[in-house]
Amino acid sequence: MKAQLPVHVLNVMLILPFLILAVPARAKTEAPLIPREDLFGNPEKIAAEVSPDGKWIGWLAPKDGVMNVWVAPSGNPEAAAPVTDDKKRGIRMYHWTYDGVHLIYMQDEGGDENWHVYAVDVANRTTRDLTPFPGVHASFAGRSRKIRGEILVTLNRRDKRYPDLFRANLATGELKLVAENPGFSSFETDDTFTPRLASKSTPDGGEDILRAKGEAWEPWLQISAEDNANTTMLALEAKTLFMLDSRGRNTAALTSIDLATGEEKTLAEDQRADIGGIIGDPDTHAPLAYSVNYERTEHKPLGPRLAADLEFLSTSFGSEWSVGSRTEDDKIWTVSVSSPTRPASSYLYDREAKTLTKLFDARPKLADAPLADMHPVIIKSRDGLDLVSFLTLPKGSDTERAGRPDQPLPMVLLVHGGPWSRDHLGYSAMHQWLANRGYAVLSVNFRSSVGFGKAFVNAGDKEWGRKMDDDLLDAVAWAVREKIADAARIGIMGGSYGGYATLASLTRNPDTYACGVDLVGPSELDRLIKTIPPYWASGRARIIKSIGDPDTEEGRALLKERSPLYQADRIRKPLLIAQGENDPRVKKEQSDQIVETLQGKGIPVTYLLYRQEGHGFAQPENNISFTAIAESFLGRCLGGRVAPITPADLKGTSVEIPAGADLIDGYSSAKKSASAQ
Repeated sequence: MKAQLPVHVLNVMLILPFLILAVPARAKTEAPLIPREDLFGNPEKIAAEVSPDGKWIGWLAPKDGVMNVWVAPSGNPEAAAPVTDDKKRGIRMYHWTYDGVHLIYMQDEGGDENWHVYAVDVANRTTRDLTPFPGVHASFAGRSRKIRGEILVTLNRRDKRYPDLFRANLATGELKLVAENPGFSSFETDDTFTPRLASKSTPDGGEDILRAKGEAWEPWLQISAEDNANTTMLALEAKTLFMLDSRGRNTAALTSIDLATGEEKTLAEDQRADIGGIIGDPDTHAPLAYSVNYERTEHKPLGPRLAADLEFLSTSFGSEWSVGSRTEDDKIWTVSVSSPTRPASSYLYDREAKTLTKLFDARPKLADAPLADMHPVIIKSRDGLDLVSFLTLPKGSDTERAGRPDQPLPMVLLVHGGPWSRDHLGYSAMHQWLANRGYAVLSVNFRSSVGFGKAFVNAGDKEWGRKMDDDLLDAVAWAVREKIADAARIGIMGGSYGGYATLASLTRNPDTYACGVDLVGPSELDRLIKTIPPYWASGRARIIKSIGDPDTEEGRALLKERSPLYQADRIRKPLLIAQGENDPRVKKEQSDQIVETLQGKGIPVTYLLYRQEGHGFAQPENNISFTAIAESFLGRCLGGRVAPITPADLKGTSVEIPAGADLIDGYSSAKKSASAQ
């Protein structure tokens, strides 16, 4: 990385116009500033799960400032104690097993995504690494009520591209090979841990489903490249495969396929959106209920068995709830409840008594905070697509028209990652933070976003930095037209694909945005494809279908044309870039090279490099420092409210600023004070 260059005269010329424009339009009654730590620090408790035998409840909570697994008797949550002792990045996922003794969790090292699977003896509070191999990507692949003392794991130890399937003994750590992977994307096993089906990518980006026949595999179903993003295996019963399936339709339906005859049945479908999650039978795995999410979540039963439960929970909580875990006898569920103005709360639900017992709120400090509501809006793209979007306004700014501010506001366009992901209605720390600082916040499900049918996903193929960007531009134009946004004070911000969209938009539309914030976004698409993690090999064809083929002359030309790096000299506005040092998806070089290019051209850029972080930040200290710096940056460009950067904001963070620290008001003095403490 080049050393920081002196601030060029051009920097001052580029920045001054936005300082002049940054005269804030204040809400009539400004809400108190919400502390960043309350939004982005560790939750107090989260992710409640009841053990299959119903004797224990687990959750994640800080121990000495680091997220760990805590366990309590189900009848006495106050007796909780930590059963893990992670001291670094914090544990973010765990599951109970069926043996009544162990739970498992996964952890990587510094964000490198070389996950290990650990088993914890809850009674003895001892931890065993089930996959103790350096540089190996492992994953939890399944559990079974018929084989209680073991779980399934995958390991790419033999071939970095295609992980093999193993049984792992929870008590001894012994690994037994179940199936060597000849190049499959995934295996589908039954309750005896026997692989019955497998999927394999095709060169055009489709997927073939194969069926086990003795020691061999035979072709069974074909999923075209057009359907691949919306079609997947869900669950395997003794005689039936359940799928989300868009073949022969636009949106993904819930279907069943008879393994013997091939007969297919449609169990549920919705013309607006893909079927989402399911609640399955604990014994057979057959779907009993499903959800669908267009503007908001809808829960629907399949038959009478869970109808009363869904009605009770929806009456109690509205639409935004989900089932986290269930006891083996299916009498007790954990339910997580959230809404735009309510961070997650967890409950125990007794199905027979129809009673709810509250376990905890994830962020009780926000109970009285001035959280702002989120408004679903449908925005038409220039070519007629419906863009399901979500708008959050500063509290008190829409006294005359609900969902529309009394006067145009500075706005942040917050772009989701993926791009095969989606925005949805619900609590968002980012929305709440930005709205609390005085910004209208708009998130857009642009083409390529998932959940809205295959036509919508496929409309984004080869449209990175073009029609996908047009959708964002159309949303911005709508916000200006509706007098939501002040056209002179709009910023764009996002992570991963959202980071790419930020860079691409600043090069393609240099006068639309007043500034941009890029978090782990790729600047060079050819490099992105060539350096994807080896364990993504099975998805490479789909990535090429979406972005372009680096192995053809035409594809290389397309990738270069759509890479912000090669149009960096078109950037006119201040840019903040944040990168994880160990990111295995978007390599550090992606940010290094565009920062060096911008510095060489005298274009203002601030570069945040986070040591021991990967694709996004796991440590709360880093999230707090990032939002503190971004808040100062946005305030300077757009005129929103700013809580000054303090030494506490930088305590424990791994951030370094190789370029542009002088463009962040208050950073240097806060860092100096933090270093002196």
